[in-house]
Amino acid sequence: MKLKKKKKSVRMRGRHMGTHGWGARKKHVSSGHQGGRGMGGSGKKGGSRKTLVHKLYGHDYFGKQGVTSRGSKRKQNRVINLELIEKNIESLKAKFLKKEGKEEILDLSDYKILGEGEIKTKITIKAKAASKSAKEKIEKTGGKLILENSEKSEEDSKE
Repeated sequence: MKLKKKKKSVRMRGRHMGTHGWGARKKHVSSGHQGGRGMGGSGKKGGSRKTLVHKLYGHDYFGKQGVTSRGSKRKQNRVINLELIEKNIESLKAKFLKKEGKEEILDLSDYKILGEGEIKTKITIKAKAASKSAKEKIEKTGGKLILENSEKSEEDSKE
């Protein structure tokens, strides 16, 4: 009578013994051959299942989704250079121009203005933030820069 029996995992050591006597690795994992769980077990004819998956789960099934790091979310600042503003001034005016009284303001309040390039047009720009060089260049042409943060600080100082 055998008192101690070695476990199968101990006995099945050697070359190509990842299967432990079950044939294919996928066979001994539970839930059959992984059918019925998304695209698992689709094998050769996986393409035929894709249309079904698109219908049931929508187009977000494939590719990367989900959690991104907080750092990468934070870094998604929208920036625009003075060079681009000068180049596309007419299309920007059509899209972002707002009139407050007699003054025309280019409302780029989602953007940070950067100072690369030159600006020749005298214009008032409302922005989230701006670099020092951008501020200097805009004021040099006779324009004006309104920053969101400075408005808040002015309101706070009045109270």
